[in-house]
Amino acid sequence: MKARNSRKAEVLYEELDRSEFWLPRAQKPDRSWMNVTWRTHTEELDKAFVSESDKAGLKGLKGHRSAGGLRASLYNACSVEDVTALVTFMQDFERRHG
Repeated sequence: MKARNSRKAEVLYEELDRSEFWLPRAQKPDRSWMNVTWRTHTEELDKAFVSESDKAGLKGLKGHRSAGGLRASLYNACSVEDVTALVTFMQDFERRHG
């Protein structure tokens, strides 16, 4: 499980670090394997991301109500394929909104 969970986080953080479109919230040494948080450059884009991802079947990506932004929970029920689908969606979202 440790290797699987590490791989899920690695896949998502690679996407977040790939482009300046995404703004990861945690510094590299402090990053969680379970809850990955990030933002776009505007609240409007964050809201669009949540809305569009929800319509695409990617649920629960809205950040915590007090922190805002975006959050993916990568607990054990989340598969590597789920994270890959999220990253594919993120790349498409960036192409359309970047």
